[in-house]
Amino acid sequence: MHTVYQEPLVGRYTNPEMQYLFSDEMKFTTWRRCWLALAEAQYELGLTGLINRDMLDEMKANLTNIDYGLAREKEKEIRHDVMAHVFEFGTKCPKAEAIIHLGATSQFVVCNTDLIIQRHALHLIRAGLLNVIDQLAAFCERYKDLPTLGYTHYQPAQPTTVGKRNTLYLLDLLTDFNSIEAFLERFRARGAKGTVGTQATFLELFQGDHEKVRRLDQLVAEKLGFVGSYPVTGQTYSRKHDIKLVEILAGIAATAHKFAVDLRLLSNLKVQEEPFASNQTGSSAMAYKRNPMRSERMTGLARKLMGLPADFYSTYANQWFERTLDDSAIRRMDIPQAFLLTDAILKLFINITSNMVVYTKQIEKHIASELPFMVTEKILMEAVNRGCSRQLMHEVIKEHSVAAGLMVKQEARDNDLLLRLADDPRIPLNGSELTAMTGDYRQFTGRACRQTEEFLEEYVHPILEKNKESIGTVDASLRV
Repeated sequence: MHTVYQEPLVGRYTNPEMQYLFSDEMKFTTWRRCWLALAEAQYELGLTGLINRDMLDEMKANLTNIDYGLAREKEKEIRHDVMAHVFEFGTKCPKAEAIIHLGATSQFVVCNTDLIIQRHALHLIRAGLLNVIDQLAAFCERYKDLPTLGYTHYQPAQPTTVGKRNTLYLLDLLTDFNSIEAFLERFRARGAKGTVGTQATFLELFQGDHEKVRRLDQLVAEKLGFVGSYPVTGQTYSRKHDIKLVEILAGIAATAHKFAVDLRLLSNLKVQEEPFASNQTGSSAMAYKRNPMRSERMTGLARKLMGLPADFYSTYANQWFERTLDDSAIRRMDIPQAFLLTDAILKLFINITSNMVVYTKQIEKHIASELPFMVTEKILMEAVNRGCSRQLMHEVIKEHSVAAGLMVKQEARDNDLLLRLADDPRIPLNGSELTAMTGDYRQFTGRACRQTEEFLEEYVHPILEKNKESIGTVDASLRV
């Protein structure tokens, strides 16, 4: 174990449920389920001269009885993984040996199994996403009316609220969730399509009966848990399916990346942080540091996942005619990695949003330092109401704002803009009037609190209520 490379996604970052879906046991037992579904469908549609109930019972009894060593040795001999497992399954099912894989090509088991595993994995991702949405919604509700500086171009701007800012991530998470829902609705099996997708061998087996062959395709899909199969395929289902799937996963990564980077910036400002364990070490040298390790890890994992779609585009674009085999090796790596990366990202996302820390006094300090600039628009409007020229007032306010800003930057002094304006006879307001305009910080946040409430009530809570059985189902504890 300590002398060979170990995949960090498995060893450090992901949950056992997702790891199992891409295990040998899951893959090869699902291959056997596919062979059983095909044989059962063929039997039910009239191939009773070739297939009998004893054969089916024998196959069913040995779905998990796999001699991996024998299969591995056979694959070394014949250089074909599917046929090696056909041989090994046949040793367990001597009665059924002759009809295992009847009329099928390798991609019958490979493609259908890939789709079965992908669908299971996507349901795990869906549950993880719902748990992030639930955690973040609670955070938004808690801080819906807490004013904080907004930032545009990473420069201080008008105040918003902590809750409202986080609704921006929630909206993107809902977009990701809706993409999963739509994809699951159109999820289909490859079905029983034959060697190049024409079903020619199955047509021979059923003596030219097109309707029975069509029914075979549908029946196999149903037995594998799908509502139907893709209407047409080559030897494989279209790799365009893989593109659209990984685009959804990469979209989740992009949402997580933006959230994580923003939280890292907020951590630097000392206004909001990810959880920090009591015994956690932030730096090996600087003992005082509270590095945003979880957000940084999520950024790195998301960066990797956002780069994967390029592989899937190239794989799809290079599938010549009915298929080529250059998709096999890369898909063995990329599809599990895409799901494991998403699982790891959501695990971190849930963990971080479960107990984020907000420093209200630091927020007040930042607002106070910028508030004189924020109130200038109100000053401008009141001066106009008192008969002054808007253009002249704009120039006067700009003159003092620039001077006050330079003093803050160059001399590290407090912002004295209001004092400067009060001392300027061109401004028709005194110091008390100017100070009174600052008032409660909430007056500068517009509809931020109400927007948060409306968004949660109208968009978020209905989804959470509809899917409440998924909440609390994901292990978000971190190993490292």
